[in-house]
Amino acid sequence: MRRRGRKSPTPVWTAPIRKRRQTLGSVAELGMPTKGKKGSRTDRHPGLVCEVGRTWLQLRGSGLKGSRQKRRGACCSLGQEVLQMIPKFCFPFDVERVSHNQVGQNFTFVLTDIDSKQRFGFCRLTQGCRVCICLLSYLPWFEIYYKLLNTLADYLLKQQENDLNNMLNSLYDLPVPKPFTPVNLSVHSYFIAPDINGLPTIPESRNLTEYFVAVDVNNMLQLYASMLHERRIIITSTKLSTLTACAHGATALLFPMYWQHIFIPVLPPHLLDYCCAPMPYFVGVHLSLLERVRSRSLEDVIILNMDSNTLESPFDDLRNLPADVVSSLKSKLKKQSTATGNGVARAFLRAQAALFGSYRDALRYKPGEPITFCEESFVNHRSSTMRNFLSMAVNLQLFKQFIDGRLAKLNAGRGFSDMFEEEITEGGFCGSNSRSYQQWMHTVKRGGALINTAVTKAKSHAKRGIRDIKGRLKAREEEEEGVTVRAGSPTSTKSLSPRRLQKMRRV
Repeated sequence: MRRRGRKSPTPVWTAPIRKRRQTLGSVAELGMPTKGKKGSRTDRHPGLVCEVGRTWLQLRGSGLKGSRQKRRGACCSLGQEVLQMIPKFCFPFDVERVSHNQVGQNFTFVLTDIDSKQRFGFCRLTQGCRVCICLLSYLPWFEIYYKLLNTLADYLLKQQENDLNNMLNSLYDLPVPKPFTPVNLSVHSYFIAPDINGLPTIPESRNLTEYFVAVDVNNMLQLYASMLHERRIIITSTKLSTLTACAHGATALLFPMYWQHIFIPVLPPHLLDYCCAPMPYFVGVHLSLLERVRSRSLEDVIILNMDSNTLESPFDDLRNLPADVVSSLKSKLKKQSTATGNGVARAFLRAQAALFGSYRDALRYKPGEPITFCEESFVNHRSSTMRNFLSMAVNLQLFKQFIDGRLAKLNAGRGFSDMFEEEITEGGFCGSNSRSYQQWMHTVKRGGALINTAVTKAKSHAKRGIRDIKGRLKAREEEEEGVTVRAGSPTSTKSLSPRRLQKMRRV
């Protein structure tokens, strides 16, 4: 049934398509992000902060209709299917059931490519959910983009077209600044580039703060356990801001691992069939669409209602986690109920270190061979409850990606040192092999290259063979030119001083 008094057209500000620049890569293109750090789902090295343009959207009845205006310098590199999909993500609710008296709210949708790399759509609904402003970017700068969206919404409300365009143009060509660098876009817009490598803090991290406020400790533990079992998970809320913040806040607590399956923080109506997928997923569904979801054939699905703080689950995944780890995590979280800082994130990091830190004991190294991971050694833990959990954990995609990433760095001779490794060492979770591990790290830092794969070996031998052939050809050419080199000497004439070379030519 169509509501009366609905206004149209509805403008949506979003990013056009543009060819990638050769610097580091553009940030706010429509489409799929480039591959970033192994195991991570974000591109850690984009080039521009934002590429902006204008899309006008009309909201008529229960349908969305729009037309796009390209800004100069932009070119369309994606099909109409992708372009038509973006507006649907901007209004991911039942437009017939949502009240138009709601105040403006910020939320984020995600576009994910086949390599599980993400691009973010930062949105602000205004004017009773009839207008959506959207900026697309590779950068997970939630607080920064929400601040920018608030400024843009204010310009739009006051019909300050010039100020709005000037700000968008400033974003268009702004290179990504280094962490903690101050940035001035206009008189009304200023921010400091964040450091996304640190632990999220309360209240600075909006995602973690909203999640910790909306969900009690018991349900946080239940959801954490379900993510570690890679279940099908649906979270729901009437507020898009709460819904997407909690989706990002919950999955961030898996660090240093990342959710490797379907991840859609807010599911638009045309994609509700994703909830029937037979594989693991983590999706957010606006409460106005939950009845449609429940009417489908859902199997073994966990549903967390953020508004009522209620969790429905056919599993008892928390029981499968070691009791001492759960007890310690629960105690730390309760102590953080009124605290600020990174205490909540640090508590989950300690739990991850307790559960998976013994992976170091399962690393195997033989001189001249790549470092490998022994699953059998990893599972044979001192605790029976830990053994049961680890025997399941070795089959998790998030754990396999984590191990692959660690081995790739070690075998490439790059080494690593992050908060997770520090937590393992401080907590004593690495067992008897910590000294050997530190020795490997020391060797890597000194420049000792570890062979990664047989392909790397073959390339090394091939390069050595090419150098030998070139050396022989060079020696032959020099011999033909009357230059003699003493037999058995590995020294080429290029490395000889002019005086020594002259003496050799007289021989």
